[in-house]
Formats: sequence, C-alpha cells, structure tokens
Amino acid sequence: MAAEYNPRSNFVFAPPQDNPAAWQASLETFKDALTRDFPDPFLETNTSSLRDVPVLDFEIEVAPDVFVTGTAAMPAPDYAHVSIIDATADEAAVFAQWLRDSYVSSPASVRFLSSFVMENGDETPWPLPATGDATQIAAVLRDHLTAAGAE
Repeated sequence: MAAEYNPRSNFVFAPPQDNPAAWQASLETFKDALTRDFPDPFLETNTSSLRDVPVLDFEIEVAPDVFVTGTAAMPAPDYAHVSIIDATADEAAVFAQWLRDSYVSSPASVRFLSSFVMENGDETPWPLPATGDATQIAAVLRDHLTAAGAE
C-alpha cells in the first residue's frame, strides 16, 4: 500500500481584508493565549527582518506529539497575521481550529493562504470554515493545496 502524499507548506492566517481590525489582536494577547492553552510553549519576541516590526516566534504542541512552529506579527490592532511554517494540512488545521475557536473574536474572521499558492502567483486568500473540527478544516486546506497543484 502506497503512503498518502502529505505535502508540507507554510500557511498564513489573517483577518478579512475588508476588516483587518477584526481580531483586535496584539502580540501580548496572543502570547497569553498560547501560554494558557498549550503546555510549555516556546515563545520568543524578535524583530522581523523583513518589515522591522515586533514578532512572536513560537513552537507549540497542538496535539500529542504534533508540534507547529510559527511567527505572529501584530504591530497594530488593524494589522495581524500568523504564519505556520513547514506544516502538513492536518497539523495546520489543528492550529487553525484553535486560532478560530479560542483566539479570534469571530469564527468567520479567519482567512488563509499557503506558500504553494503564493509561489504560483495567486495571492487570493481562502476563508477558513467558520465551523467544523480540525478534520473538516484539513479538508479545506488540502483543497487549497490541490488547487495550487501541490497534491
């Protein structure tokens, strides 16, 4: 039996373009949420070399033996994004469900892109499902990757 192809990608999660302040996010509230919801997170505040803004680098265990690494940039209430680095759709979906259900103020306020799609020149974000579990979110993330030719 052949192993299922499970590509790794970078995923970026952000508020809606027409309402960039929807999350009312800050690095401090994001850091507090990670500390509250994940055991022993690795958290480090740095300055982005690309945009010269403060960022929070993190690594968390989103499920037993499932770790995600990412960076959050939230320099102003009307600007925020969280990047997950080198993750499968399943890994990113567990994080995305937490972000949607436990951090952002509205479950319909999360959109996402993957590095596969951006490499093909498409920078149109997809909406994250406002309901559903990680399995359902992973299916949408996989559809996104398939549309980019990754799967």
